[in-house]
Amino acid sequence: MKEKESFFTITQKGFAEHKIMESRFLAYAFPIKTVEEFKIHLKTLKKEHPKASHHCFAYRLEAGGGLFRSGDDGEPGGSAGKPILSQIDSRELTNTLIVVVRYFGGTLLGIPRLYNAYKMAASLVLQCTPTVQCTIMKPFSIECNYPELNDVMRVLKDNQCEIYKNEMQLFCHLSVGIPVSREIVVSDFLKNIKNVLLKESKVSKS
Repeated sequence: MKEKESFFTITQKGFAEHKIMESRFLAYAFPIKTVEEFKIHLKTLKKEHPKASHHCFAYRLEAGGGLFRSGDDGEPGGSAGKPILSQIDSRELTNTLIVVVRYFGGTLLGIPRLYNAYKMAASLVLQCTPTVQCTIMKPFSIECNYPELNDVMRVLKDNQCEIYKNEMQLFCHLSVGIPVSREIVVSDFLKNIKNVLLKESKVSKS
């Protein structure tokens, strides 16, 4: 199976509101890259809406869908977080968080209406939030001598690589992201430069 070379995500916050039978569903979309960012956004919204009855959410991180979570925050199991996540997945989004804040209107909706209300709120916020396609970067570390640094930098630039960190000590130490579609090409180029050591890293920057 061919490795994915890109993914879709959002790059800015979004907001939309859905109302049904006096209950208000306030949907917030956020671009995130870590679980810690999710926790910060959720905590912030709980402070902004302390009288809301529920703060339900879903997110998906890592290209390829490796990490995801959803939460119903007291709503019947599967009636809130699941439909929110379904909207993220229907658009094949990654590094995306949606939190739907509900203000109870006094009338019980029942699980089918509740499910559709959260689904609609999540759909509405994504409809008004631009999406972009991003290249998946595979993390590597590079070590080289100073005389070879210019050649290394030229290879990285020509192949649209990203440089995360550049440390100049006894040797040059670079933390970089290489597009998965260019991994073999970049590796071959660097092997032809003397005194260059390329190693795959564990931490992803996508």
